[in-house]
Amino acid sequence: MRNLSRLLAAALLLLAAESPASPAEAGRIQKSWQLAMENWSLETRAATTPEARAAAIAKRPDSLPYVRDMWAQIGPALDQAWVLEPAAWFLRVAPGLRTTQADGSSAPAFAVETDAVLKALETRHLKSPGMIPVCMALTGLRDPRALGLLEKIQASHPEVKTQGVAALATALVLKNLGDDPELMRKRLTCLRKAIIDSSDIDLGGVTVSKVAEDELYVIRYLTKGRVAPDLSGMDSASRPLKLSDFAGRVIVLLFWNSAMPEADRVIEITAEMERKFQGKPLTVVGVNHDPLEKLRSLEAEGIITWRNFSDPGNQLAREYRVAGWPLAYVLDGERKIHYAGAPGSFVELTAEALLPETGTAPGE
Repeated sequence: MRNLSRLLAAALLLLAAESPASPAEAGRIQKSWQLAMENWSLETRAATTPEARAAAIAKRPDSLPYVRDMWAQIGPALDQAWVLEPAAWFLRVAPGLRTTQADGSSAPAFAVETDAVLKALETRHLKSPGMIPVCMALTGLRDPRALGLLEKIQASHPEVKTQGVAALATALVLKNLGDDPELMRKRLTCLRKAIIDSSDIDLGGVTVSKVAEDELYVIRYLTKGRVAPDLSGMDSASRPLKLSDFAGRVIVLLFWNSAMPEADRVIEITAEMERKFQGKPLTVVGVNHDPLEKLRSLEAEGIITWRNFSDPGNQLAREYRVAGWPLAYVLDGERKIHYAGAPGSFVELTAEALLPETGTAPGE
């Protein structure tokens, strides 16, 4: 099987080599994709009816041709220094794409190509200049090799600032592995190194020090077992709303917006969960950063059935250091955190497990 993978990778490299690799063309592909995604996001957020919203969502740009074109550029050039930035883009976008097999099953569309990129990084670029974008791209790669690569970059890269960014990226990867004491110690060590070595490095409009400080805040206040900070704002009707208004109840706190990935699925499973626990001391509370009129429209049409903070400026999301949507928290009656992560079955299971421990809420 390993030999077959190597043969496939070699064949792909030969196919890619038929067109000359070009840094300029790689940059053009990346910019074209970014523009297409930005335009789609604007159109989706501007939709004011369920029909228009569904039509806008259905027009999400297909990333597959962009990734295929990018591979044609970087595939034959994986040993060259210029390839690192477009390779980082490839690692951010390609792993999320899937293809349907002959038997109807789903499989990663670019698994062999991603494997080739990771191998090139490990064998040719551990000490190369320009590895900072790669380090950050590895944080979103659901591959156990990402952590090993980042640790090697920390240990061997000649540039101290790159070591620091690799340390930050390592802390972000470790965040997804759990919250036991040893992992927490490793995360703290990496975050301190990132601040000391690379505090002023810009990561797409935010500095390493800001990202590290936000992660330290999450460790201190927003991890399992901590009491979640109270939130205070306005709902869609401009009425005052506080998270502490729901003391004594299990709270599913959902940070969301109508343009986030799989928005319809998240809305559907959240509404279904709310129906399932109707009459129980459980409350779903949303923090929505759509424009206020959009949130009001979604609620008026019955698409959204739970109460929401209106947070179009992301002020409340910043209090929870939300870096991506959707994000869910499950809190007990004393606002202690029992789950933080993606919406889905773990949210429902955690909430259900807490219900027997929660007394009847006031007004029940």
